[in-house]
Amino acid sequence: MQTEELTRTKVSPQDTWDLIPLYPNWESWEQEYSVLETALPQVAKFQGRLAESAEVLGEALAYIFSLSRSLEKLHVFSRMRSDEDLTNSVHLGYLQRSSSLATRLSTISSYFRPELMAIPPLELERWLKTPSLAAYRRYLEDLVRYRPHTLSGGEERLLALGGEVISSCERVFSQLNNSDLTFGSISVEGKEVKLTHGTFNLLLKNQNREVRKECYEKFYAAFDAHKNTLSSTLTGSIQADIFQAKARSYPSALEHALFGERIETDVYTNLIETVSARLDPLHRYYRFRQSRLQLPEQYLYDTYVGLVPSVDVEISFDEGVQLLLDAVKPLGDEYVSVLRRGLTSERWVDRYENDGKNSGAYSSGCYDSAPYILMNYKARDLRNLFTLAHEAGHSMHSYFSRKHQSYQDSDYSIFVAEVASTFNEALLNNHLRLVYKNNPAMQAYLINQQIDDIKATLYRQTMFAEFEMLAHALLERHEPLTVEVYREQYRKLLEKYFGSSVTVSSTDELELFRIPHFYWAFYVYKYSTGIAAATTLAARTLSGDASSTARYLSFLKSGGSKYSLDLLRDAGVDMTQPEPVQGALNVFDGLVTELVGAINRL
Repeated sequence: MQTEELTRTKVSPQDTWDLIPLYPNWESWEQEYSVLETALPQVAKFQGRLAESAEVLGEALAYIFSLSRSLEKLHVFSRMRSDEDLTNSVHLGYLQRSSSLATRLSTISSYFRPELMAIPPLELERWLKTPSLAAYRRYLEDLVRYRPHTLSGGEERLLALGGEVISSCERVFSQLNNSDLTFGSISVEGKEVKLTHGTFNLLLKNQNREVRKECYEKFYAAFDAHKNTLSSTLTGSIQADIFQAKARSYPSALEHALFGERIETDVYTNLIETVSARLDPLHRYYRFRQSRLQLPEQYLYDTYVGLVPSVDVEISFDEGVQLLLDAVKPLGDEYVSVLRRGLTSERWVDRYENDGKNSGAYSSGCYDSAPYILMNYKARDLRNLFTLAHEAGHSMHSYFSRKHQSYQDSDYSIFVAEVASTFNEALLNNHLRLVYKNNPAMQAYLINQQIDDIKATLYRQTMFAEFEMLAHALLERHEPLTVEVYREQYRKLLEKYFGSSVTVSSTDELELFRIPHFYWAFYVYKYSTGIAAATTLAARTLSGDASSTARYLSFLKSGGSKYSLDLLRDAGVDMTQPEPVQGALNVFDGLVTELVGAINRL
C-alpha cells in the first residue's frame, strides 16, 4: 500500500503506458494540430452542396471523417497525458485546446445534418445504393433516424457552439474530485496511510472496524464540506441533459439518452423492475454478513470487508497478467496472443497510482492507437485484478473492432461494451476457482468476491440507474433539486437496496455526490445489462460450446456495424426479454447459498 507521495516523474517508465506510437512528443502533436486547424475551414466548401449528388455527399463524408480521425488522435493523447497528473496545467491546456478544436469542427460542420435531412428520402435511398456511399450506408441510415430531432442549420450551429459550456459541470466536478479534494490520512497498524480514492476502497476492506469507520467518515467529510457545490454541479449537469432533450424534441432526457443506441425505454425500466422484484437474495446476503461479522448493528462501511479474513491475497501486476491470460484461453490463441503483447511488451497499461493521477480505471484509445488502459493497481486488493480483466475486455473489443471494421463502423456502443468487459471477469473468476480448488478458504473467498462483483455491477448500478431516473424526472416536473432533496431521494434507495439489516446513516447519503457516472446521463444501467448478457455468454463458452464462442468472437469483431440489440441477438442473447437479467439474479441467489455452506464448513 502506498504510504507516501509518488510524483509522476518518479514512476518507472515500464509501469506506464507507451504513448510514443501516438506522438513521440508534444512537438509532433503541435504539428498535427496545426495541419488540422488549417484544414478545418475547408469543411465549409461542401455547405449547400450535399444535395447535388451522391458523389459530392461521399466526398464530404470522406473529408469530415478524415478530420475527425485526426482530431480523435489529438484528443486521446492530450486526455491521457492530462490524466497522468490532473494538476499539470500544461497538459490540461493541451486537452482544452483539443476540446476547443472539436467544438470548432462540430460548429463548422453543423450544416451537415440539416442538409442531409433536406434530401428527399427516396432520393437518398437511391443514392445509398451507389458505390460513392457504399462505405457510409450504415452511418447515413442511422443519421436519417434523427430526422425528427434535427434542427435548422442555425440552430444546430448554436447547439454546437454551446458544447463546451454544456459539458462544463462534469469538468468542474472532475477537477474538484480528482485534484482539489483532500482526505488527510489515517493510522493503520501504526503507520500513517494517505487517504485517496484508491486507498479508500482498499481500506474499506480492512478487518479492523475502527479503520473502516475512520476511513469512511474522513473520506465523506470532504464531500460534506463541498456538498452545496457538488449539488450545484450535478443539478447543472441534469439541467443540461434536459435542455438538450427539449431542444431536440425528445419526450424526456431518458429517451434522448437511449435513442442513439436504439434502446427502448422498456429495457431501462424493465431492468429496474426485474431487479427490484428480486432484492431478497441481496438482503439475505447482508443478513448473513451481519451474522458472520457478529455485528450488533451493521453500517454501509461494514458491507465491503471480506468474510474470509484468513486469506491473505497479494497478486502482483505481472502475476495478475498471467492469471488473466490463462483465464481467457477458451477464447483461442489469437485472443491470448494479442492480449499478452498488449499487457507486457507493447505497454498498453498505465499501472499504478501517483499523485494527481485520475483515480479511476478505463480503456481508451482511438482508431490509430493501441487500446490503452488506465489503472491504479494494488496488489493486495483482488478487485484490482478483476478491474484489469474488465478493462482488458474493453480493450480487446476495441482491438478487434478496429481491425475488422472501417473507421466509421468501428465505434461500438457502450451498451455492448460492458458485455465484453464483464465476460472477461466471469472467465477470470472461473479460472481462479480452478486454481484454488483444493483451498477451502480461498474457494469461500472467491465465491464472496464473485457475489460482491455481481452486487456492485448488477444491484448497485441498477440502484444508481434508478436514482438517475428519479432525479431527471423531478427536474422535468419542475421540482427543485436541492441538497436536501438529493439526500432524501438517495436515502430511500439505500434503504430499499440494502434492506433492514444495514443501518443507513446521514453520511451514507453523501455517496451520490461522488459518483462520476452521474455526469454521463443514463450510462450506469449498461453495467447491469452487460453483466446479465455476459453471464449467459460466458457460461456457454465455459461449457465448451464452440459455436457460441465463435459467435462471441464475431460479436467482438462487429464494432458498430449493427445496432446494439441486434449485435447481442447475433451473439446469442435478447436483452428486450427479462430472461438474461433473471438468469444473472438466479446465479447471485445460488452463490449466496453456496457461500453460506462454504463458510460454515471452514
